[in-house]
Amino acid sequence: MSISVPLNTTLQLSPSSSLSLFFPISSSTAVSVCGIRRRCLRIVTSCVSSAQSSVKNNGAATDSVSVVGRDLIRLGLPSKGRMAEDSLNLLKDCQLSVKQVNPRQYVAQIPQLPNTEVWFQRPKDIVRKLLSGDLDLGIVGLDIVNEFGQGDEDLIIVHDALNFGDCHLSLAIPNYGIFENINSLKALAEMPQWTEERPLRVATGFTYLGPKFMKENGIKHVAFSTADGALEAAPAMGIADAILDLVSSGTTLKENNLKEIEGGVVLESQAALVASRRALTERKGALETVHEILERFEAHLKADGQFTVVANMRGTSAEEVAALVQTQPSLTGLQGPTISPVYCKRDGKVLIEYYAIVICVPKKALYKSVQQLRAVGGSGVLVSPLTYIFDEDTPRWSQLLRNLGL
Repeated sequence: MSISVPLNTTLQLSPSSSLSLFFPISSSTAVSVCGIRRRCLRIVTSCVSSAQSSVKNNGAATDSVSVVGRDLIRLGLPSKGRMAEDSLNLLKDCQLSVKQVNPRQYVAQIPQLPNTEVWFQRPKDIVRKLLSGDLDLGIVGLDIVNEFGQGDEDLIIVHDALNFGDCHLSLAIPNYGIFENINSLKALAEMPQWTEERPLRVATGFTYLGPKFMKENGIKHVAFSTADGALEAAPAMGIADAILDLVSSGTTLKENNLKEIEGGVVLESQAALVASRRALTERKGALETVHEILERFEAHLKADGQFTVVANMRGTSAEEVAALVQTQPSLTGLQGPTISPVYCKRDGKVLIEYYAIVICVPKKALYKSVQQLRAVGGSGVLVSPLTYIFDEDTPRWSQLLRNLGL
């Protein structure tokens, strides 16, 4: 989209800023807002954000902006709440502890990544600053990525399942009155009450995903609004017919006489590692840093909930013991058992009478595996939790390179 600026026109980029730009150009010259944004990026980020909002997609950045010249790679983390705590814990578990001198400061360091600095931001600002080039990486929920990223191709999901922040964005309606027998999105859409003059009123904070979801499902006559405070109170107060909000356990909905309906889930969400495509391809060291973070995340998350089980078994050969172990379905582990000889000394001679079995099993199968080991003659069973499982290759790294065209 291009907007022509006539001679001696003042272009005010941000309502909250006193910055005005004058262009000494002829009346036949057209100046693109996109070009203006590129020149202003180094002056003030807020002006860029405001210009982007006024041009396209209700605030989503859509134009390519060159990466600002700086040496340090910036990782955005949620500044408060459960997501902030879980993000720090994940990094700590991956030996990437964040060192914050003062809890009131918004910037911190990760000693193991000396070329990286951490910036604590609101989740929606993490996405916005990834798009503006002020951040290179971020940990944020997929719901926030989709709502504030609005499908921008510069946002790239590096890891989509960090195993915390689980929830889903869902439509909920009252379980009483005219909605008592409405249990699906289709039934809700077919209710004769909704007309152009009296549309279905939906209260939500997701003003991009909500309308998009309704349009994709062919539902007309819908009006979206935001409500102060808890959205769950909106239907009871009579200011909305339904709500579109994040749901974890669903307890809050039930306590407010609301219900989810079939086909009403907009998206499943959890914490994700997100990056700027431009930063990964243009900023020095960014891709290497992402590789290290990704490998640490993958190794730790794969090991999460896994246990190493070691036991000794009497046998004449490793093959004999392996055949005996393989008769038990819970003893195959991730890639089958590892069996090695146990050397003992008797009457001055080194003998092999026992073999050590090592398997890796998930927590839910742990006790059953121990029982089956005992059943086939296992003794001295040792159990320890796993911290990391490093594969020969990291699948998400290969996928990332393909997404980047590398």
